[in-house]
Amino acid sequence: MDEKKLAEEVAKNLLKIKAVFLKPNDPFTWASGIKSPIYCDNRLSLSYPEVRRVVENGLAEVIQHYYPDVEVIEGTSTAGIAHAAIVSEILGLPMGYVRGGAKDHGRGNQIEGIVPAGKKVVVVEDLISTAGSSLEVVEVLKEAGANVLGIVSIFTYGLQKGIDRLNAANCENHSLSNFETLVEVAAKENYISEADIKKVLKFQKNPSDASWMEE
Repeated sequence: MDEKKLAEEVAKNLLKIKAVFLKPNDPFTWASGIKSPIYCDNRLSLSYPEVRRVVENGLAEVIQHYYPDVEVIEGTSTAGIAHAAIVSEILGLPMGYVRGGAKDHGRGNQIEGIVPAGKKVVVVEDLISTAGSSLEVVEVLKEAGANVLGIVSIFTYGLQKGIDRLNAANCENHSLSNFETLVEVAAKENYISEADIKKVLKFQKNPSDASWMEE
């Protein structure tokens, strides 16, 4: 598996369909209040069959490469559900997903589908930023008795906070593409100027420091 080639192909496709926007001179405001030169909505890939094929086959390839013994695919709610369903179909594996919280009616499920107690599980996520919500899913699955092998995601911002959280939880994440590759491809494809690269990479190193906008 050529991971660099895959990362570049995924980045190129996400930029093409505007699933990723880069606006270093007119930043987005995240829910946390952070000013960001990038906004990512990987759910758009579901609406474009050619891009969807690249993403889902890529996720399946990564899972087969790193976790050949996987027995169950679990999606994160809600963005990871569709990707988990398609990937599980490609791999011929059972699939479920983890709610953000237990239902307040019926059986009160938080894990939908079979409860994978004793099973080797891979979590499918669309995006890794600070990794908090992804690790909550991992914890729910572990508490249910699953052996969580790792997380596979479409894209990661590569933020230090997310890296530290994953390391502290002893949980792997393998993303199809990443912030650095996206910036390189965006510059080559003329989505941003070469001069903007330093600015957006400074944001990645310390998102809470708004001085990157002054570069």
